[in-house]
Amino acid sequence: MSALVEATKENFADLIAEGTVLLDVWGPSCQPCFALMPHVEELAEADDDLTVIKLEAPKARRLCMSMGLMTLPSFVMFHDGEEVARLSDPNLSAGKLTAWVDQTLAEIRTP
Repeated sequence: MSALVEATKENFADLIAEGTVLLDVWGPSCQPCFALMPHVEELAEADDDLTVIKLEAPKARRLCMSMGLMTLPSFVMFHDGEEVARLSDPNLSAGKLTAWVDQTLAEIRTP
């Protein structure tokens, strides 16, 4: 069972360096972010080969700017340190997030 990991600007590079990582970029004043949190926790528990990390945008503004993340919620999928996909949508639903994660993982895992 995988768990959610809190990312900071200090540990971010280490957290995404190996394996498949889903980054959840959220903010304390983002209602859609809070609405999706239980679903993100389910995603973290559902796939042992997927690490889910959460990054609080206001605490890592420069990191978010360097990645070009301007909309919350934002999700970025990394594989061995490289960004492979991103999804930013203020109206994101749990179903759309799951479909995007499933599709992205299938693309990564297809030889």
